[in-house]
Amino acid sequence: MREMLNVLELLAAEAPPAEIEDLLRRARQGVTGADEMRHLERAGLMAADIQALFSRRQRREAELSALVDTVRDLTLPYDLDALLATITRRTRTLLGLDMSYISFRDTEAGDSFVRTADGHASALTVGYRIPCSAGLGDKAIKESLPIWSADYLADDRIAHTAVLDEVVRAEGLRAVIAAPLRFGDHTFGVLYAADRDVRHFTAGEVSLMSSLGDMAAVAIEKTRALEKSHADLVSLRSGTSRITSQLEVLRELAERHASLVDRALGGGGLSALAGGIAEVFDGAVRVRDMEYRPLAGSGTIPAVGEAEVWEASRAASARRVPVVLPTGTWVVPVTAGGEELAVLLVHPREPVDGRSGTSLRLAAQSVAVLLQLHRAEAAAASPFRDELFEDLLVAPHRSARQFLQRAGRLGIDLERPHVVVVVRAEGGARARAAGWAAAYARRMDGLRSVQNGSIALLLPSADSSVAAAEVSGELSPLLDHPVTVGAAGPVTGPAPIQQAHQEALRCVDALVSLDSAGGYASTEDLGFLGVLLSDDRDAASFIDATIGPVLDYDAQRSTELTRTLDEYFAAGGSPRHAADALHVHPNTVSRRLERITELLGAEWLRPERALDVQVALRLHRTHGLLLRKRDGAGVQAAGEKPPEAPADRNSAIA
Repeated sequence: MREMLNVLELLAAEAPPAEIEDLLRRARQGVTGADEMRHLERAGLMAADIQALFSRRQRREAELSALVDTVRDLTLPYDLDALLATITRRTRTLLGLDMSYISFRDTEAGDSFVRTADGHASALTVGYRIPCSAGLGDKAIKESLPIWSADYLADDRIAHTAVLDEVVRAEGLRAVIAAPLRFGDHTFGVLYAADRDVRHFTAGEVSLMSSLGDMAAVAIEKTRALEKSHADLVSLRSGTSRITSQLEVLRELAERHASLVDRALGGGGLSALAGGIAEVFDGAVRVRDMEYRPLAGSGTIPAVGEAEVWEASRAASARRVPVVLPTGTWVVPVTAGGEELAVLLVHPREPVDGRSGTSLRLAAQSVAVLLQLHRAEAAAASPFRDELFEDLLVAPHRSARQFLQRAGRLGIDLERPHVVVVVRAEGGARARAAGWAAAYARRMDGLRSVQNGSIALLLPSADSSVAAAEVSGELSPLLDHPVTVGAAGPVTGPAPIQQAHQEALRCVDALVSLDSAGGYASTEDLGFLGVLLSDDRDAASFIDATIGPVLDYDAQRSTELTRTLDEYFAAGGSPRHAADALHVHPNTVSRRLERITELLGAEWLRPERALDVQVALRLHRTHGLLLRKRDGAGVQAAGEKPPEAPADRNSAIA
């Protein structure tokens, strides 16, 4: 036990693995029992796993920090050669490889040439010609995504040429990865990174290479535009004023881009970034996800048909350029590494020209950067969120303080009212529904759990009926199978969450039993069935919610609306027969029914509502009868007459 404590102390002090291994080696020498030796070996393995986890996290943090530095670095003004040198140097160091270089396509010559290289030995020098019809670069351009090979010369999947293989062999390269440099719908080059050892690139490294290629393409195009403007300024002396104006616009474009990237990386959130984009264009902005649900916005965009927005979004995604609607609103695809993440709607105050079209694409790129960061953060936090909800469901009697602290670290306040929503998707739609539920829970600051084929959501809300309707309304259109949704709550604090989950499960079972699969409801919506399904709702609360206004009216004014209701239902809904039983004129019954309608609402006579009213009347009458029997037995023992039933409904159902 002492040795294990020493191992923990070394882990807490972030001691090197050699020091921990030395401690375990000395400890093994003093161990005689097999159990102690087994525990000691297990402690050594767990220590190694923990150190590996720390190492991966530190490496991921270093990569994210380096990527942020790269984004900031590329927003600085450069000449093209200096920018390309920065890009290749950053690429090589970020991926930890031996070499990086950039090739530009020469459409007139029909091949490509090396524009700059970093870490090269001899062959891949500036100006070296590379065939366009072979190699990883050609495949990356055709597929518009990064392509890699762990051992280039031995890879039969690649179209080889003698010229290209010769230079790869001369440089001693083995592992190679290539990302296309694409701006809008134009691919003008390829960014390469290579190592002189066999290496299998991870998914994270491929994604990083894709991001570097996208950012490098924008930076190169920006720098090219600046250099072209400078060249025009030199060659066209007579157009000094016009060229100066263009330079100012481009400088403003670079500043706007840098400002938006700073907002995206500054922790202000998507709403703050949308506000910054609205300021840039002096107009209104909306960000929608790929299901065209709103994510954030600023200002008011003129109304337009959803079908028209849908068609414009498809056109913008296919052409990779902004598309303008007749109302003047621009639809801009938000993409990263060839993946569509969202759609940006921008309605500028003034019409935009071609240069502002570049601003639209850069604004969309800043949104893509922030969405990618959110995705990485959500992926890191998702296991902890799922684990918290599962613990709330299976172990509700643990320390409430511990649950509140864990939830607080995830940005969730369990002391707010929450509802539990259970989703049961039939057929093969469960996996897709579970994925949607994870994203929906993160968007709503809630939690998700998947148990026994059902999906449970814990959502901040004070109305379980509204929560069930919203979940059903968003999920049902996305699936080809029926989705049944039940909800319960609201509850406050960790303890009652398990109970609300059980009630929501029973609510789903009730919907299926009532041939309402594919519908949604809460225990409140099920009326008197909710009393049977709920663990903590009593008859008094059901009576109060159903006919409470009528009981209050009788108690305050000494009227007989409750008795009129009883006789009306007993007479089969006939006012005339009810009047005979009450010994009053039928007009009196009609006026009383009108008063009841004012108190309960116009829908109290609908079949499902009328059933709830009759059940509530029967429960109220039964409570009164039991109370009279109880009190009557007491006074008869004293030789007195039993008292009348109380007029106050609260005393009758206590």
